[in-house]
Amino acid sequence: MTKAYFLTGTDTDAGKTTMAAGLLYLAQKQQLSTLGMKPIASGSEVNTQGLRNSDALALMAQSSIKRPYQEVNPYAFVPAIAPHIAAKEAGIELKVSDLYKAAQIILHQQADFTLIEGAGGWRVPINNQAFLSDLAIALNLPVILVVGVKLGCINHALLTAQAISSDGLKLAGWVANVIDPNCARLKEVLATLKKQISAPCLGQVPYLEEPSAEKVASYLSINTLL
Repeated sequence: MTKAYFLTGTDTDAGKTTMAAGLLYLAQKQQLSTLGMKPIASGSEVNTQGLRNSDALALMAQSSIKRPYQEVNPYAFVPAIAPHIAAKEAGIELKVSDLYKAAQIILHQQADFTLIEGAGGWRVPINNQAFLSDLAIALNLPVILVVGVKLGCINHALLTAQAISSDGLKLAGWVANVIDPNCARLKEVLATLKKQISAPCLGQVPYLEEPSAEKVASYLSINTLL
């Protein structure tokens, strides 16, 4: 059994990486081999090994199949800004074809459970003509949506779900990740999301001061994905 998904979010800081790490952790607990990828990462730091991004490292920590950092995160940029702007400043041209080839290296490892995590939201530009969503389309992967639950998230979630469907991809599931501990009418917001999004909810993660893959996993289920 090999299952692979493209994981996206309603926005930057929706909690994509934390939820991805939780899903990978949960898959390992079910005796599945796992592998995570972050094709593009802004907000990286230079160390003795080169540019390293905390999101990519978090995915690597929950991947039972170990691959070189450059395969997991082929494009890392220092400033925490939009990828196409960061790439331009670095003198690098991001292309869907190059990202596709990099993703194929990960997919060819044939992990039981593979997650390819996007950057920001669904329609993030990678250059003047293409978007990161074009990579998901090229790979033809089902999508997992992380909804950062806060005021305004219903609109963000429904528009993203609509865009995924319009792009011809299947929304395999979504996660409600409460990022605002003071979100007004939380119960009603979650009920609306569950009613309006036709895909299965993989879990409802409460606001956590110090989220870890293990903590997050306790609120998630991957049964519908498998």
